[in-house]
Amino acid sequence: MTRVLAGPYCTQILGDLGAEVIKIEHPVRGDDTRAWGPPYAPPKNAKDGLGESAYFLAVNRNKKSLALNFQDPAGSNIIRELAVRSDILVENYLPGTLAKYGLDYCSLRKVNPRLIYASITGYGQTGPYSNRAGYDVMVEAEMGLMHITGERNGPPVKVGVAVTDLTTGLYTANSILAALLSRARTKVGQHIDAALSDCQVATLTNIGSSALISGQRDSGRHGTAHPSIVPYEAFPTSDGSILLGGGNDKLYGILCTRLGQEQWINDKRFRTNDSRVEHRDILVAMIAEETKKKTTKEWLDIFDGSGMPYAAVNDIQDTFNHEHVLARNMVHIIDHPTCGPIKLINTPVKFSQSEPSIRTPPPTLGQHTIEVLTEILKLSKGEVMHLIANDVIA
Repeated sequence: MTRVLAGPYCTQILGDLGAEVIKIEHPVRGDDTRAWGPPYAPPKNAKDGLGESAYFLAVNRNKKSLALNFQDPAGSNIIRELAVRSDILVENYLPGTLAKYGLDYCSLRKVNPRLIYASITGYGQTGPYSNRAGYDVMVEAEMGLMHITGERNGPPVKVGVAVTDLTTGLYTANSILAALLSRARTKVGQHIDAALSDCQVATLTNIGSSALISGQRDSGRHGTAHPSIVPYEAFPTSDGSILLGGGNDKLYGILCTRLGQEQWINDKRFRTNDSRVEHRDILVAMIAEETKKKTTKEWLDIFDGSGMPYAAVNDIQDTFNHEHVLARNMVHIIDHPTCGPIKLINTPVKFSQSEPSIRTPPPTLGQHTIEVLTEILKLSKGEVMHLIANDVIA
């Protein structure tokens, strides 16, 4: 019972790992992201409309779509019956919303004590902000991430993807798996309260720890640079940028040697990381003057085999055509029922004894409604037709 990003990302992870996932969608508009385009994957037949939005396709594979109006008592009863037969329910409605339909955790645990019920919200089930709607960009701003993201002398900016939604989806999927292990021991399910705000605070990690330990405000934005390590950032080349990481004295020495500036190694201003941080602006400018003299490809060849971290700054198309990305099978082609062959980002983790996979494409709206009702809930054809006639399902 989720839509947009954090919840669908969580349930897609579970689907990739082998779960049978039934996605409850509004019978007319479906998940909001079905309309979030362009771009759309074009349909094979013009009569099928715009096709499927790239946004929806990104986080809804390995799922069955049940188009249902749970505001109708017959619809909420269908979800209740599914909850009796399910291991997990994931929802991302404001606290208290689903209680009106008897679909909250307290109601459903009475009919299925083994149910693991995960609620994903902006600010959690408790606290002064619990009734606020949560959006990734707002939480990025309010919970510190935006303040530390962007160029040193520029304004705060959001991360290029909705990273707070994604980390919340990851935390929730992880927590569900832990709850399944707990249930195997206790025979009882539980309620998982996952909030974007909490997950964003948790992922401040070393920057957050520095603020807690020092008691000082954070040092602001550093662009691609690192607040505590120099040099460790992107540098301009004659045709783009390259990221170089001199994370310790040895790596800094390699960097100087490959740049053809060995004399910088014993320069008293740069001998240790502390002194390099102190003289950051001087050293960074000196390195940039050198990197601008060659192309990115030339520098990649120069640093190849050096043992020092380095990388081209690629755009997304370059990423998907990257030889390593292709070798790791991170682009997967699957046949969509209305759009034909489409490319999806593959599931990332490889197992030695199992194979997480994209078994089915993201579903069309209501594609599996009849299948779920007849095969799982064992409704008769007449009962299904009655629900369709009363606009409960589509």
